[in-house]
Amino acid sequence: MRLTARVRRCIKLVGAGICGLLIPLLVTAAIPTAELAKVWQSQENIADFLVSEKLDGVRARWDGRQLLSRSGLVIAAPAWFTDGFPPIVLEGELWAGYGSFEQVSVAARSNSDEQVWRSIKLYLFDAPTLAGSFAARYKQFAAYDQLTPYLRVIPQRRLEDSTALQHWLKAILDRGGEGLMLHRQDAVYTSGRSGNLFKLKAIEDDEARVLAILPGKGKYQGMMGALLVETAAGVQFRMGTGFTDAERKHPPAIGCWVTFAYSGITSKGKPRFARFLRVRSDYELTHGAENQPVGKALE
Repeated sequence: MRLTARVRRCIKLVGAGICGLLIPLLVTAAIPTAELAKVWQSQENIADFLVSEKLDGVRARWDGRQLLSRSGLVIAAPAWFTDGFPPIVLEGELWAGYGSFEQVSVAARSNSDEQVWRSIKLYLFDAPTLAGSFAARYKQFAAYDQLTPYLRVIPQRRLEDSTALQHWLKAILDRGGEGLMLHRQDAVYTSGRSGNLFKLKAIEDDEARVLAILPGKGKYQGMMGALLVETAAGVQFRMGTGFTDAERKHPPAIGCWVTFAYSGITSKGKPRFARFLRVRSDYELTHGAENQPVGKALE
């Protein structure tokens, strides 16, 4: 009998003790929606968590056949990039090193730039359909590190205390990194915003949907002055900083989701010093650079 390449790869993984999991967890398995992180709360016990570096890449999910964005849109990765990926649901970041977000984001919307894709790897941080705690899942999907030239696993650490956490955060920021992720060791995979997954950054960020494009005044006459946006929690506010002149002339489309940075929350529950960072990359996968004309706020 002639074995397929996928079965041969499965047999090679027997020594890692995970082959038995692969067969029942092919793409027919029910795939939960993405788990989202909350901001780290210092009152949590650090001993309950596994900690990893937060990569500033494009979040992607391998469903066993293709790469998908967080919202389920297809990422047009070249066939050679995913060749040899295992038939199991995996989550990670498409990343090409510090300061590479823009080029990775562009590549995720098109597979035409082969040279850029050669510099990208999928760095795994979870396997949603595996049973058990995060610590148990990590022990299993860690076996995929360097399974192919384009597959890596983000190392998870146990830290002694908050001092060690802050020291590691500083080291990552010093080398151009973004922050840390903390995952409760005994937690099963949970869809949506989770109390089991946290992010720790020097400056926080979040996402909001564009409700309206507000016209500018003075030097911004004829351009966008600010965006009226709303977070997933229903908080509405105006965001008028962080934009280049080119972005003010061609602002993000009404209805799209944007990522913004902020420093704390006001007494009214709104982000303090909100600053535009970028349009969420998976929105651009289908909508490209569509823009709306500057106009009045929506009623």
